[in-house]
Parts: sequence; C-alpha cells; structure tokens
Amino acid sequence: MKLAFLCHPVKYLKGSVRYYREVLGFEEAWQEGDHTVALKLPGSDVQLMLEDDGDGFPPGGVFIVDSVDRYYEENSTLEFVKDLVISHQEGSPSFKTNQGTRFALSIKARN
Repeated sequence: MKLAFLCHPVKYLKGSVRYYREVLGFEEAWQEGDHTVALKLPGSDVQLMLEDDGDGFPPGGVFIVDSVDRYYEENSTLEFVKDLVISHQEGSPSFKTNQGTRFALSIKARN
C-alpha cells in the first residue's frame, strides 16, 4: 500500500486552489472537471487533492494497492461508504474504518 493523495474536501474550490498556489506556492498537478484539483506537495510524490465538499465526506487518504478486491477481503472490518468517489482511470471506492476514518483505494495513480 502506498499513499498517493491526501484528499481534502473544501467549500470553495476555486478560492482554495488560488490560496494553495499563490500564497503557499503549490503547483497544480491536474484537474478533473469543476470539482477536483490536485496540487503537488513540495519535496514529495504525494499530492494534495482538493475536492468540492458536496458529498460531506471528511478528509482522508487515497492509497495505491495491487487489488482493491483483495485488500477489502483481507480487511473485513472496512465498511464501503461509496463506490467511485474519485473517478481515476480505474476508479477509487471509498471506505470507512470502524473508527470512522475515510480513505479510498486505487490500483492506478494519476500522473
């Protein structure tokens, strides 16, 4: 398992992206529609993914695994929250741990 993104829902996506770029100096890595923007974290391969807060999900990580199905089978305490919350090429279903922490799994990282 490898951390690919730190996902942070925000109320005002455009203003948040502007703050991270202009004030903090982050560079935009990619954008998906009007609801998701990923920013490069200086000195790291991990990206900060800002997304529209429309679903009301808390912040969480997006992790790369060899097989989402196998990981889910081996970690039976996980609870599905929503399928395909993050729509990368292969999709990233979102989970919740028994402590309420949200995270997503993906088999491909976006370049």
